[in-house]
Amino acid sequence: MPSVPRSPSKLLLWGGLVAVAGGAVLCVIGWYGISGERFAERQLPYLASCTVPGAALIVAGVVLLVGAALLAPPEAAAGPPEGAEEEPAALSAAPSSEDPPLRVPGGTLAHRPDCPLVAGRPEAEPVGDAELDPCPVCEPWPR
Repeated sequence: MPSVPRSPSKLLLWGGLVAVAGGAVLCVIGWYGISGERFAERQLPYLASCTVPGAALIVAGVVLLVGAALLAPPEAAAGPPEGAEEEPAALSAAPSSEDPPLRVPGGTLAHRPDCPLVAGRPEAEPVGDAELDPCPVCEPWPR
């Protein structure tokens, strides 16, 4: 059976997970052993053989997990996954126009003429002197 090459980040990830899990198990065993002993001199063997090595394994596991996170290639920088459609340019950038702002009859927002909320709507009319709030999509002010 051929060996499968593994990336260093996966090895660090799995090694870190195993170390953290093993350390947690040792800490629980040490706690259980210490909790059953009344005198400190009888608790020391559990402390020395389980609790301290368990804590050290947890710390080592966290270091390995951080190393795996630093070595892992960032997936966000690779771009959109294959087959995913890109966002249309009309929605990705704020529209801009030098024409006077428009409004929908009875509306409370002022829009740029090329705003996707009023573009192609024949009932849109110029704002004129009306006191309207700016559209959050196209932000007609300041111009």
